[in-house]
Amino acid sequence: MTQNIGELFICATPIGNLEDITLRALRVLREVDLIAAEDTRRTRKLLTHFDIHTALISYHQHNALSRIPELVSRLKSGQNIAVVSDAGTPGISDPGLKLIQAAIKEEITIIPIPGPSAVVTALVAAGFDTDVFVFGGFIPRSGREKREFIEKAGREHRTTVLYETPHRLIDTLRLCVEMMPERPLAICRELTKMHEEILRGYPQALLEHFRETPPRGEFVLVLSAVAEEQKGTEAEAEEDYHDCPIEEAVRDLLAEGYDKKTAIKTVAQRRGIPKREVYGAVIDIPAVHKGEP
Repeated sequence: MTQNIGELFICATPIGNLEDITLRALRVLREVDLIAAEDTRRTRKLLTHFDIHTALISYHQHNALSRIPELVSRLKSGQNIAVVSDAGTPGISDPGLKLIQAAIKEEITIIPIPGPSAVVTALVAAGFDTDVFVFGGFIPRSGREKREFIEKAGREHRTTVLYETPHRLIDTLRLCVEMMPERPLAICRELTKMHEEILRGYPQALLEHFRETPPRGEFVLVLSAVAEEQKGTEAEAEEDYHDCPIEEAVRDLLAEGYDKKTAIKTVAQRRGIPKREVYGAVIDIPAVHKGEP
């Protein structure tokens, strides 16, 4: 007799408001044999709220490699399993993807249960172009990797959605001020929750806001798309920028409010030349620029 193989349900759960869970998701969570949860404590609160008593097992980034063989074995033995993330749709910037890939490799049926997603929720709330967009996941923590990531995002002409943590948000906005000062942003905080907040504006204004109001909660950043006519203008401006003398490029940044050290560093990075070369060209410019002499 051939053993029936179980099915893996990719079950979206609320990103905040528990009322956002679907009737289908509730039914699946009641009927499966096991729920593999990224955060069992958080998932247990959800199950308790809806009076669901299905068994839970932890499945997160720290135990994924050891847990996947066990879960695949259970599926092959005929058990149906639902995988849920900390919040939202599993497989998006979380370890759910590895389990999905392992199940597909074993020819196990994958059944997606659609529902909440912070990416799409922030995207539509931002009010930017949604015909084509890019999801960049979590912004790197710090250092050169983060700087290069933000610089690349600044060159992206499509609407871009990014995740960021509260304690790194101000540093991220500083980089946005430096690298894309004219790029409109939307910062979505605590989506679907009691203290939901959606702020729209340029990087400098948003930086000033969060300097005055320390960031708290969960954040999604949305960078606006660049209009076709603006792309041509940007390309021309970039060409002019590289053609102008180094001293003029630094003076332009000083006039925009950059301090001299940051202006030198920015020009060096944009032109791909050593900072000492820029410094040597502008050594006589005062540290605080008050306008053209």
